[in-house]
Amino acid sequence: MIYRTLGMTELNVSILGFGASPSGHEFGTIDEAEGTRAVQLAIDEGTNYFDVSPYYGRTLAEERLGAVLEASRRAAADIESNRPIGKNRYTGESMKIDAHQHFWRYSPEEYGWISEQMAVLKRDFLPEDLEPLLAQAGFQGSVAVQARQILEETRWLLELANKHPSIMGVVGWVDLCGRDVEQQLGTLTHNPKLVGVRHVVQDEPEDRFMLREDFLRGMEVLGPFDLVYDILIFPKHLPVACELVSRFPRQRFVMDHIAKPVIREGLMEPWRTQIRELAGFPNVTCKVSGMVTEAVWDRWRPEDLWPYLDAVVEAFGIERLMAGSDWPVCTLAGSYEQVFDVVRQYGNQQFSAVEQTALFGDNAARFYRLAE
Repeated sequence: MIYRTLGMTELNVSILGFGASPSGHEFGTIDEAEGTRAVQLAIDEGTNYFDVSPYYGRTLAEERLGAVLEASRRAAADIESNRPIGKNRYTGESMKIDAHQHFWRYSPEEYGWISEQMAVLKRDFLPEDLEPLLAQAGFQGSVAVQARQILEETRWLLELANKHPSIMGVVGWVDLCGRDVEQQLGTLTHNPKLVGVRHVVQDEPEDRFMLREDFLRGMEVLGPFDLVYDILIFPKHLPVACELVSRFPRQRFVMDHIAKPVIREGLMEPWRTQIRELAGFPNVTCKVSGMVTEAVWDRWRPEDLWPYLDAVVEAFGIERLMAGSDWPVCTLAGSYEQVFDVVRQYGNQQFSAVEQTALFGDNAARFYRLAE
């Protein structure tokens, strides 16, 4: 067992390191095998008290501690944490999770992007509306993603998440280009339901927005908070996304909506080549979502989406894909059930039962580090 002095005190404490610290220094991220060995070593030496920080690694420590405790059948252990100890993968159960959906209270001022062509979206969409759809589809929860680029959006989504257990995580918004981004994050990350942030880069007039100095500075600040960054772009932005990801190899990224290929026109290139290049970075995961609204809304067929699904499966592999509805935006082109039926039909032909479980929940839980 290794001991070090704790901060500026004279206390010697053991370094178990079975989680992951956002500091990137002495207590940096370690792999699962090392973490498991560290926990087992502590148990073998008689440790029966574990103080697990929920913000260092966002449930990694809880997962690893839970796995070893279950395997060792330890009679008793005192554990301090506000996260569940162990996750469903350690109990043999899996959750189905919608990895991407939105909520809003509609007003034309705040949702100016909702045009007359999208009139069906000009109303409130709240957890009470989604929960019956989740239940009918057999989902236990979802990840709610920002739709407004104001700090209040993140606070509001977190308030909803506190009231509705079905909201398992929130991808919010902060001003990554702002000088006070660290302070903004500091006021929000006390809530463990905040699992990521997103900026609507697709609407920015600068194609190289993600490489601006102020944005890159914000990405550097994001790292210590251990939050995912969701990338929302059009295909033309993929080369810029690759450059961004290459600069932050320790940052977890999620590509939303498979980068919105032009499905309505059947275009595959250069999107397919560039999405494969992005997938070459192991810290990027891709959401199988938002496809039906990139097709012809009233005439699309499941077969129209197959080539695009083939491409992302080949690029990312099943282990780095997660399925999301993009509800309620998806209702422009299909029902909640239809959107997931497309992916299920494809999955039934291509994937094993274990792989489908990963696609429809386990991957989202793992990559976003969702608590139950």
